[in-house]
Amino acid sequence: MTLDTGSLTAPQAIRARRSIRHDLPDPIPDGRLSQLLDLALEPPSSRNPQARSVVAVSDDEGRAALTRATGARPHPREAPLTPVSAAADRTWREDLSDVHGQAPGSGAWNVRSVSGLPPATQDFRRDFRQDLEQPGSLAEYAVKDAATYAVLAATSMGPATSPVNGWDERQRAIGVEDRDGPHIAMLPPVGRPAETRAHPGRRPSSRQAFTGRSGSVGGGTR
Repeated sequence: MTLDTGSLTAPQAIRARRSIRHDLPDPIPDGRLSQLLDLALEPPSSRNPQARSVVAVSDDEGRAALTRATGARPHPREAPLTPVSAAADRTWREDLSDVHGQAPGSGAWNVRSVSGLPPATQDFRRDFRQDLEQPGSLAEYAVKDAATYAVLAATSMGPATSPVNGWDERQRAIGVEDRDGPHIAMLPPVGRPAETRAHPGRRPSSRQAFTGRSGSVGGGTR
């Protein structure tokens, strides 16, 4: 699959994606990059705090830093672009009126709902403060949000991806290491594949997909 491939549907992208660890140096066109970043920031979130950000790393210095942070893995160095997803607990402490003020105008939320959001958000932060201040929990939220969307968006446009889950956050790679709160969630190098990987096969869904109860008598959904 190449950068010239037409857009894939979500099901096509899910089935087409393979973990590609070697990429050609061809740059990602600016238009595709902007679209990729916009799509990565589209996921909904509870109370809409959007507690994540994406840093597009494409320069030589940044790619070298990511390579060091991931234990010299090849794909952050070879890929022309790595959109690094980061989560930040400080978002829950910020004024969210700029976000919440948009919803009534679009009809997404009514005015009464919006007026009740600030105290509800503070209650949520109080009740789940320990969870929200744990790097692992925040990273999980960002993986479910921006990182997953970035991977599928990239695949739908043609480039290959291979998410990296292990790195040293102490390495200064994206400029958030000295701030309060940001935690790296995932980095999926993106580029034109320099290798081809066939689908290795999956177990029948009847072994792992169930209706109603896990392991129910009679197997899975089909």
